[in-house]
Amino acid sequence: MMVIRHGKLDLRREMEQAGLGDWVRFLYPAGVGVTVLAAKEAGLAERIERLASVTEVREVSRPYALASREYKPQDTVIDVRGHKLGAGGVTIMAGPCSVESLENIVDVAKAVKRLGGHVLRGGAFKPRSSPYSFQGHGEEGLKMMAAAREVTGLPIISEVMEPGLVDLVAEYVDILQIGARNMQNYPLLREAGRSGKPVLLKRGLSATIEEWLMAAEYILAQGNPNVILCERGIRTYETATRNTLDLNAVPVVKSLSHLPIIVDPSHGVGKRAFVRPMARAGVAAGADGVIVEIHPVPDKAMSDAAQTIDYEEFGRMVQEVNRVASALMASPEGASAREMVEV
Repeated sequence: MMVIRHGKLDLRREMEQAGLGDWVRFLYPAGVGVTVLAAKEAGLAERIERLASVTEVREVSRPYALASREYKPQDTVIDVRGHKLGAGGVTIMAGPCSVESLENIVDVAKAVKRLGGHVLRGGAFKPRSSPYSFQGHGEEGLKMMAAAREVTGLPIISEVMEPGLVDLVAEYVDILQIGARNMQNYPLLREAGRSGKPVLLKRGLSATIEEWLMAAEYILAQGNPNVILCERGIRTYETATRNTLDLNAVPVVKSLSHLPIIVDPSHGVGKRAFVRPMARAGVAAGADGVIVEIHPVPDKAMSDAAQTIDYEEFGRMVQEVNRVASALMASPEGASAREMVEV
C-alpha cells in the first residue's frame, strides 16, 4: 500500500491522465490531501511521486497504513486543552466509573487536579453487562462533567456508545471514548472520526493487536489524526483477576504505531488492591498514560466499586508512576520500553 500526500487536485483523475489509473486501486481518502491506495505492481511509487500535485509518497507494508510507523515514524502528540499527551511524562486520567451527581463529580474533579491528574473521566452513558444495572444519567451526566470542568479547568473524557450519540457527546467532552465492546463497531468508529475530537479507543476483550490497530485505522481514515489507544485488559483463562492487563501490548504497539498508548489497570485487574502496582508496571512498559477509576468512598460507587480506588490511594499512585516515568526518562541509554524496538 501507499499513503500519498497531495494538493487539492483530483488525484484519481491526474493518475488516469498519466496512464497510472489501471495500476492502482484507491482504498480511501484520509482527510484533505491524503489518499491511501494499493499498487498492482512494484515500482510505481517513483512515477506517482513525479505527478504535479503529489508532495510525498510513503510505501507501507502494514494493513493499518495510517496508524503505522512506516507512514509516520515520529510519535503523535495530542493537544487536549493545552495538555500534551504523548510528549513525554505520564498523562493521568481519573474519575468515577459513573457520573453520580453534580456534587460528587465536582468533588472528584477537585481531587484529581489537587493530586496531580490531568483529565477527568466519567461515564454518562454506561454499557453495562446487565440491562437491569444503572445505565448512566445520559446528557444530564455530561452537563455535570462540563460543570466540573468549569470549576477545575480539567479536560473531560466520556464514552459514546452509538453513532447517533456522537454529536451530542462531542458537544460536551474534550475526548470521546470508545469502549472495548464497541472496538469493532465500524459505524461508530467512522462517526467518531468525523467528529474531529480526539478519540480514546479501548482494546476489545479478545482483540489481537492488529485488529485493534485496524479499528484505529477507521478513525484515522476519516481525517482525524488524534487517536489514543488504551490497553484495558483482555480475556484469558485466568480467573484470579477480572481481565489480564496485557503489558506486552505496550512496547509492541510502540514499535508498530506512532499513536500514543495508555493503560487502564482498573479494568485490567478488576480489584482495587492491584490497580496501583499495575499502573506502575504499565508506565514501566512505556505507556504514555494511565486511566483509573476513583471515588471518595469506593464501596459506595454506583458501578465498578470493586476496582475503584480512593483519593489517598490515587495520590500514592500518581507519585509512584511519575517517579517511574522520571527514572526511565533519565536513563542514559533510554533502555526502557519507551525506546522503539523492532519486531
